[in-house]
Amino acid sequence: MDKALYVAMSGAQANLRAQAAVSHNLANVSTAGFKALLHATEAFPAKGGEVGSRTYTMGDVGGFDATGGSLQTTGNPLDFALNGADLWMSVADRGGKPAYTRATDLKLDATGRLMNGRGEPVLDDSGQPVALPPFQSLSVGGDGTVAIVALGDATGTAQNVARIGVVRADPTKLQRGEDGLFRPTSTDPAAQPQAAAGEVLMSGVLENSNVNATEQLVAMISLSRQFEMNLKVIRSGDENAQAANTLLRAR
Repeated sequence: MDKALYVAMSGAQANLRAQAAVSHNLANVSTAGFKALLHATEAFPAKGGEVGSRTYTMGDVGGFDATGGSLQTTGNPLDFALNGADLWMSVADRGGKPAYTRATDLKLDATGRLMNGRGEPVLDDSGQPVALPPFQSLSVGGDGTVAIVALGDATGTAQNVARIGVVRADPTKLQRGEDGLFRPTSTDPAAQPQAAAGEVLMSGVLENSNVNATEQLVAMISLSRQFEMNLKVIRSGDENAQAANTLLRAR
């Protein structure tokens, strides 16, 4: 009977992990550039002793869906969408190290630094934070070049002041960290993301989250039912064990 309890217990744990991933996806349905978390389960035989009679249900959460989200026209010159699933914007993480994201809803802080909607500093093509002087108008070119008309410039002449760092990287060679940012899975210099050239973005447009709310709600219901089924197996196993013990004591 302990075999059934073991399988049901590990299955319930995997269900809880999957439910956490689905809940995270649903919470980010409206987050610009968000990539849905993926979850899966696999059989993992427990080795030890002479007979391998136990199989653990291993729940794995950590991959992500790299497909693009729908595009939304905002008209805001600081919003842009990247032209390809293998393009990523460079930002600084909390430790000041470069990382990558698809959250390209930009804004300026009080000091003129360019940030995305998550509050992460945007890096330029040389890996430095982008800071803009006071301006009266701004535009972002298709190659990521930021041009401004300086405040008080009566001629209206635009000047290029920075180029947003955009890199090209195979999504299968990136992993998402706990902070939601993406980093290379390998430390090999040859496998690092490379600077992207040409028309890499569309200004005035935002990429929405690629989470399908309907699919995630259906998945949540299915996982809840699977969890209840595993709990029923555990309860049934416990009741059967108690009944067997009662019969043994009666003898």
